Amino acid sequence: MYRYEDLKPRLFTEDGQEMFISIRDNTNRLLTQAGAVRLQEAIKGVCGDSWLMLACIDRMVERGEIREVTCSEVPAQHRVFVSTVV
Repeated sequence: MYRYEDLKPRLFTEDGQEMFISIRDNTNRLLTQAGAVRLQEAIKGVCGDSWLMLACIDRMVERGEIREVTCSEVPAQHRVFVSTVV
C-alpha cells in the first residue's frame, strides 16, 4: 500500500532527485499549456518505481507548488492538479 511518509526519504537520493526533477519539469510544462494536469500525464515517460512517482507528485503538493482539485475517491492516476503559482 502506498504511504508517502515511507517513500519520502527515497526522494532525496540521487535517483529520487532525478525522478522528481523530471516529473516536476513535465508537470510545469503541462500546467503552462493547459492550466491543469492529470497525474498519469505528469508521470508519463518516466521510468522507475510507480510508488516513487506518486511520492514525487505528493512532494510537489507538500512544497506548495501544485494543488490537487479532485476528491479522495478518484483513482491515483486520475488525480488532477493545478498550479499554485499566480
